[in-house]
Amino acid sequence: MVLRVFVGLFMVGITLAAVAKKDRVVDHTLSDKEPGSPDYDHDAFVGEEEAKKFNDLSPEESRRRLGLIVEKIDKDSNGKVTEKELEDWIIFTQQRYIHEDADKQFPALDKNGDGKIHWNEYKNTSYGYLSDEDLETSEKDDEFSYKQMIARDERRWDKADTNGDKHCDLDEFKAFLHPEEFPHMIDVVVQETMDDIDKNKDGLLSLEEYINDMHTRDDTEEEPEWVATEREQFTTYRDTDKDGYLNNEEVREWILPTDFNHAIAEAKHLIQEADGDGDGELTKDEIITHHDAFVGSQATDWGEALNRHDEF
Repeated sequence: MVLRVFVGLFMVGITLAAVAKKDRVVDHTLSDKEPGSPDYDHDAFVGEEEAKKFNDLSPEESRRRLGLIVEKIDKDSNGKVTEKELEDWIIFTQQRYIHEDADKQFPALDKNGDGKIHWNEYKNTSYGYLSDEDLETSEKDDEFSYKQMIARDERRWDKADTNGDKHCDLDEFKAFLHPEEFPHMIDVVVQETMDDIDKNKDGLLSLEEYINDMHTRDDTEEEPEWVATEREQFTTYRDTDKDGYLNNEEVREWILPTDFNHAIAEAKHLIQEADGDGDGELTKDEIITHHDAFVGSQATDWGEALNRHDEF
């Protein structure tokens, strides 16, 4: 999955939640390969990096490893892989970077090793090096303020902290670091986007604010064609109530479009490819028989699978 939102600052090896300018749309496509191609299916099923490794495997080894993966996908161990189990696996595979990111950062922040991080621990580690002078000086900068960054992080922290104890366990910390991937965090993603772009703080995005976030104007240069296209996108599609502004719901639909679920579509496609008896579910034998729809090998010159999904 391509992640194109909320690029953090890196301080003392810790990824901060504060963000910089970026492409705002969260891209949940499963691969940069051609949709419907074997390479796309392999990337979707095991992840792009893992898919590359299967190219070096013999067909026999590829099928053996695929069999181990199938056992992990079949969560209830009933010998059948349902569409929902396959969808969950694809989502897990695509979100592996989230788990790895949080796993790297969590121990450094969990000073006492109790399996949770207090907000103050995070704040002190991430911002504790700042002096009062640093905080005050940044307040005078129109584009940057440490105090605003801290407040923004705390708001996100509180949203991720589902039980309200001001601590984040590992799962809550994942939601804090990557809010765009967690449904209960969507409101804070939208609010952070509004905070970034809504310069006059009226709670709405004008066309000018929308364009200025994407394009820095230069009076000496002709405006690129894509800017005109974005103006049309704003007016024709994004501003659904045609009032000349984007409200929170319209921003939400812009940055996190809900019109298509790639994981569900891929799960349906893979079942269609391998469901020999037409019962809507896949047995291990059906998946192994149609292994080249899921992973590659030296014989097929396609994709690869994985040894490292033990946490699924």
